[in-house]
Amino acid sequence: MSSHAVDVAVVGAGTAGLAAYRAATSAGKHAVLIENGPYGTTCARVGCMPSKLLIAAAEAAHAPDRWAAFGIRLDGAVRIDGRAVMERVKRERDRFVGFVLESVDAMPAADRIRGRARFIDDRTLQLDDGATITFGSAVIATGSAPAVPPSLRGLRDRLVVNDDVFEWDNLPASVAIFGPGVIGLELGQALHRLGVRVLLFGRSGHIGPFTDLAIRTYADRVFASELAFDSAAEVRAIERHGDAVSLRYRGPDGGERTENVDYVIAATGRAPNVQGLGLDRTTLVLDARGVPVFDRHTMQCGTHPIFIAGDASDDRPVLHEANDEGRIAGANAARFPDSVAALRRTPLAIVFTDPQLAIAGARQADLVPGSFVTGIVSFENQGRSRMMLRNVGLLHVYADVATGRIAGAEMIGPDAEHLAHLLAWAIQAEMTVARSLELPFYHPVVEEGLRTALRDANAKLSALRVRAAA
Repeated sequence: MSSHAVDVAVVGAGTAGLAAYRAATSAGKHAVLIENGPYGTTCARVGCMPSKLLIAAAEAAHAPDRWAAFGIRLDGAVRIDGRAVMERVKRERDRFVGFVLESVDAMPAADRIRGRARFIDDRTLQLDDGATITFGSAVIATGSAPAVPPSLRGLRDRLVVNDDVFEWDNLPASVAIFGPGVIGLELGQALHRLGVRVLLFGRSGHIGPFTDLAIRTYADRVFASELAFDSAAEVRAIERHGDAVSLRYRGPDGGERTENVDYVIAATGRAPNVQGLGLDRTTLVLDARGVPVFDRHTMQCGTHPIFIAGDASDDRPVLHEANDEGRIAGANAARFPDSVAALRRTPLAIVFTDPQLAIAGARQADLVPGSFVTGIVSFENQGRSRMMLRNVGLLHVYADVATGRIAGAEMIGPDAEHLAHLLAWAIQAEMTVARSLELPFYHPVVEEGLRTALRDANAKLSALRVRAAA
């Protein structure tokens, strides 16, 4: 059994862990990167990149559906080769993973430690081979894993999570997806457009990242018009029958239905990988999920020499936030005990469905009722959107009554990824609605819809000021 000491021990070699290691070594510290599973990051292996590859194939397959409205005739049927689709997804996925592996391979071999680590006190980690690592500070960057409800676990190999989808050699004939969040919506629509029969079930009417009831209701209607989708499903039985899964549920008409599918996909969220880390052997304060309580501006767990970053923190589980958190945690671990609060970017979340869903800044639920006005625009009659036959969408921009600043937005619509970026930049720059309307808007572009919503918010703010002065 061996033992050695390091300045910074980083547990987990995903996006956050890699960023933490680089920040610590850039500060001149001796850091090690400890990983038990495969290198390659969640994003590259089973998240952002393979899912967008599948979506790109689905968009290509769906494009002919709009041709007739443009006066374009298609002679013959579009045929989807499921094996070819999945071959490209896996080939390009492996290419992205390869870039990550190259960066890991470029690190000194002595800094890369393979094994499962667990804390045995506030300053020591033990590996599964019995070796111990004493550290000056540590960063927990162990990521997350799919959370599967107990009601689905008995389906065995007929149950898959998004990680498994990207290992398929061919597309199945049918799937049922539980959870209309980011993963469920993206996979559900993409598989449907690639010819897979899809049933998508939600609970309590929740859909995507939305908290605004009007936006959520609009999105519900949009997806239900394309997919067999029920955001408030009542599933009465789920049973394995041979190589199929039988589902009994209440249909939209209130009647009971029974359907058989090849697979059930659990898209019911992800849980931080903190179990088995031995955190109970430390003096860290843990929340109800077992995640250490931390300061999101320093990523430090209390006053301890332990920091946390990425999906393990369960704060903002998206890649750019994981990268930021890793960088902050690694830099502060290197300078411990002199932690420095760092800038956290304006929240930004995007769902790559068609139409896209997005959140920028504060959600409606984050704001105090009466403290904001809502600027509204529908994209159904927005000029550029109608030209492209992509005129489906609704945008709500929230503006602070006291300051006139843009506070946040929730949206579904064409090019929402770009509109959300513009709004996130404006929010981080503390821009007022009036100032944003002084900026250029070209014609004809989808961004003119954003201007319409901002004008609506500005008019409502002006009306409030007039009433206050009266």
